[in-house]
Amino acid sequence: MIIDTHCHLDNKQYYEDIDNVISNALQHGVKGFLIPGADFNDLPQAIKLAEKYDEVFFAVGIHPYDIDMYTEEMMEKYVNHPKCIAIGECGLDYFRLPENEEEKIANIKKQKEVFISQIEFAKKVKKPLIVHIRDASNDSRQILIDNNAKEVGGVLHCFNASEHLLPLAEHNFYFGIGGVITFKNAKKLVEILPKIPKDKLLIETDAPYLTPHPHRGERNEPFYTTFVSQKMSELLNISDEDIQLLTTNNAKKLFKEFSSLS
Repeated sequence: MIIDTHCHLDNKQYYEDIDNVISNALQHGVKGFLIPGADFNDLPQAIKLAEKYDEVFFAVGIHPYDIDMYTEEMMEKYVNHPKCIAIGECGLDYFRLPENEEEKIANIKKQKEVFISQIEFAKKVKKPLIVHIRDASNDSRQILIDNNAKEVGGVLHCFNASEHLLPLAEHNFYFGIGGVITFKNAKKLVEILPKIPKDKLLIETDAPYLTPHPHRGERNEPFYTTFVSQKMSELLNISDEDIQLLTTNNAKKLFKEFSSLS
């Protein structure tokens, strides 16, 4: 059994065949799905899927690229839904900052403010965080520690292989491993994987993005977590079955609502 802890099943790329995508995953042993919140406009589709399938849950939050639409009122609107089990994906992304220096400083400041606001909101509603970090490891780690995010914990989605983030394992944070682990240029992640505490490993796809080998270039889907599991098994010298058991148990510890699945 595998739990895909991060898949954007509310994405338009799935509108035509989402039932087939979920059915195919279920047939291949993927028994749980978590749709992160990134853009409030996609939430109605996420809720529709969560209400249709026992195995599908969702989160509410705002991605760093969409901070301009963030309001706590919108968070409040969705957070009490029985299938809403996490806050995010929220975090920091310095990959596409404006070139103008003043705009860059202003954007970073706003990203930090919205990230902190979502951490505080998660603590208020007692739900774990889904954290997005890109080219911002130092600031992200500091914010999570300074704002006592360990109170709710969470997952570092699509873990970026930064050694600087490993100490967050001691702050109740898990590490999401996805298709990147199968890429030929993923040397850094391959090297750091054994350093991550085993009880803090999670599997994800980030579908429809970051499709694992041998399907690179195609649309990603939760069924492809099986390739991630196989690669982790090979790198950690642990049986595929044990990797699936380990990561599923970890997912159930962090996201307690998955415990109802078997």
